[in-house]
Amino acid sequence: IGIEKAPDGHSAAMVEVNCETDFVAREQDFRGFVQQVAAQALAARPASVAQLLEVKLDTGETIEERRRALVAKIGENISVRRIAVLTSKSALGAYVHGTRIGALVVVEGGDATLAHDLAMHVAASNPKYRTPADIPTDVVAKERENLTEQALGEGKPPEIVAKMVEGRWRKSLNELAFTGQPFVKDPDLLIEKLLKTAGATVGAFE
Repeated sequence: IGIEKAPDGHSAAMVEVNCETDFVAREQDFRGFVQQVAAQALAARPASVAQLLEVKLDTGETIEERRRALVAKIGENISVRRIAVLTSKSALGAYVHGTRIGALVVVEGGDATLAHDLAMHVAASNPKYRTPADIPTDVVAKERENLTEQALGEGKPPEIVAKMVEGRWRKSLNELAFTGQPFVKDPDLLIEKLLKTAGATVGAFE
């Protein structure tokens, strides 16, 4: 994972570049290539990986040409898999854990520290949706169905099953939605409460 942040801190690009072994992932040429890709993703704002691969580096070669040269030098397949570029009017959090997990978070109304902490939270907890209201109805229905089947399988009476499903569904919502999750730095504090205290809201996140 490579992240490049704009000097003003209001936009950033994140890229995923894959190789085959941990040895290459730690190798300087590979890591340098990842940062070049992230920098060009931020500068060019391409709509797809295919467009990004055609962007030219300072050397005059395209990212794709550089990738092929690196493959020939290292002897291991390398691929640019995903890109994301986010922009914020307020604060933008960026966090990389090791070499394999990265996160970007748009925070409106918060400061740089909060944005960084929220990016770290996303990297650790991997929320699927921003708020419970953002969870699609088909996902809600399927989750309720699964929880009901589980509860019935435990041999409980129907009235008990209904209460069990409701309680487990609230817990499931918290696991799926960013704002419902316990904050990784303070499990007793929900993200929703953390944002409210800071007078902030979360926009997009990757």
